[in-house]
Amino acid sequence: MNWQNVIDRLGEPGTLAATGLLIGIAFGFMAQRSRFCLRSAVIEFSRNLVGGRLTVWLFAFAAAVIGTQLLVLAGAFDASEARQIAARGSLSGAAIGGALFGVGMILARGCSSRLLVLAAQGNLRSVVSGLVFAVTAQASWTGLLAPARETISGWWTVDGGASRDLIARTGIGHGGALAFGVLWLAAAIFWARRQKVSTWGWAGATGVGLSIAAAWWATYAIGRASFDPHPIQALSFTGPSAEVLTRVLFVSDKPFNFDMGLMPGVFIGSFLAALLFKELKLEGFEGGASMRRYIVGALCMGFGGMLAGGCAVGAGLSGAAVFTITSWVTLTAMWAAAALTDRLLDQRPAAGAALDQAMPGTPVTATTPSPV
Repeated sequence: MNWQNVIDRLGEPGTLAATGLLIGIAFGFMAQRSRFCLRSAVIEFSRNLVGGRLTVWLFAFAAAVIGTQLLVLAGAFDASEARQIAARGSLSGAAIGGALFGVGMILARGCSSRLLVLAAQGNLRSVVSGLVFAVTAQASWTGLLAPARETISGWWTVDGGASRDLIARTGIGHGGALAFGVLWLAAAIFWARRQKVSTWGWAGATGVGLSIAAAWWATYAIGRASFDPHPIQALSFTGPSAEVLTRVLFVSDKPFNFDMGLMPGVFIGSFLAALLFKELKLEGFEGGASMRRYIVGALCMGFGGMLAGGCAVGAGLSGAAVFTITSWVTLTAMWAAAALTDRLLDQRPAAGAALDQAMPGTPVTATTPSPV
């Protein structure tokens, strides 16, 4: 693809925004159809349930790793230039922020990307939680909560470059990283066959993962063809949510960027999927206690995501795909904290919190509850 021709026609900001929009639409559509959700995957794993959600997450994870590492081996992407590796990072922020995010996504019944997907199909609980999440993320970046974030981040830092690159630290090389992704893909295929995961489940999740690789490739290629420097990035929803909210509330002369196309793109893609498959439905809170739970969860995710430098997608897929050490610490902390929170709060006889929407083509049963 000749990116220079596209840049000449749309300009650099327009090219970035248009690319983010297209990738966002693909991600949103595939995430809605596959029911991609880290929270549901963790719950299914911790409760020893068989429902296909963990398998869906594994397909997305493996596809992101394989797609990204193939780009690196083909010379189409240089991971060392990504912010997650090149810039200085915080291990304390990754651990504590990841844990807070894990707690939050259990309370809010969905991570930040899942909230956006659900909001697009009419879930008003996700709309409110998403707004609280975005406001908290912005407050954590430049507002009231910024001093706390900076303090915690400074407790344990790691230099950028090889110190933050797990491939360099372990010496496995990009071939080894690719083999790691293939191993998880094989596991996902094995479990998909045993659990009879629907076509939309595994194909949609694979599309989610490949959208991560597509974002890495596109922003890298645009950056190489542009006159002005632009960040090389993939998908994330913490910083972009805060930025979109700020631009909606306040007039800004800042040029458009990838994130400004990504967020509405995910919403549009999710809406189109719900519309085509007749899943648009207005849903609200069931009571004050439920609303408090969602709001507290969104607060934890907003601060935790900004502290960790990534959400369940930003760290769990985008960062993990380039093997940055802080993203892997964040992802591990998310899994552990989410599993513990679910055990303490929801694995009780009177609790029985639902996982999420039933998988496409799967009848609603005790282990595949109706939408929450």
